[in-house]
Amino acid sequence: MQNKWKESKFFKKLKQVPVNRAVYLTSVVILLALAVVLTVTAATNRAKQVDASQNTTAPLGTLPTPSTSSPDSPTIKPEPIPELALPTVGKLLTEHSVDVQVFSPTMQDWRVHLGVDIATEAGAPVCAVAAGTVSQIWEDPMMGWCVAVSHAGDCVTVYKNLAKDLAEGLNTGKTVAQGELLGYVGDTALMEIAEEPHLHMEMTVAGLQVDPLDYFSESVLATLSQDSAFEGNEGK
Repeated sequence: MQNKWKESKFFKKLKQVPVNRAVYLTSVVILLALAVVLTVTAATNRAKQVDASQNTTAPLGTLPTPSTSSPDSPTIKPEPIPELALPTVGKLLTEHSVDVQVFSPTMQDWRVHLGVDIATEAGAPVCAVAAGTVSQIWEDPMMGWCVAVSHAGDCVTVYKNLAKDLAEGLNTGKTVAQGELLGYVGDTALMEIAEEPHLHMEMTVAGLQVDPLDYFSESVLATLSQDSAFEGNEGK
């Protein structure tokens, strides 16, 4: 092939014209480089087409959702809400109501009632319905002295209309057992001052307001609806 190149007219002319030899050589090099680039590009494109034809991956949107946990990893179950005991001895006065408004003797209007009212005697002890931690103690302008207790199951119970003098040593962060004294029924809730002495109790689960009565056992609810033991002590 080298001999053919040397015998070609182009090579002979190239030798006859020394002045333009560098120009011709440069042109030849550029043409050869361009040919190499075109050859490599064509080969790359053919390889991509073959890979695309052999790709069996499902279209976007049809892939199964990857599992975030291995089959051997244990399933984490949320803590159950503990069984609740009555916070005070008394009788159900006003139920929880967010769908149907109830009449307020104090405010003389109709409004929702976010808790339950348990009628009892003034000064009756108020106890934690389950073991937990005191998360807040405050004085509300309309609902008086209040204590909130956090329990298992992301549950919080709130006791309102308490007397100013709470249980001795009660403070935020204190761990309390079920039935442990929190305070006493008072008359500090100006919003419900026209009603007979009572405890106003509220409850949240996962931050949502719920009806506390839904979390008491049937036997506890029967006691609450029928209990009148406190009535004999009124006025003493």
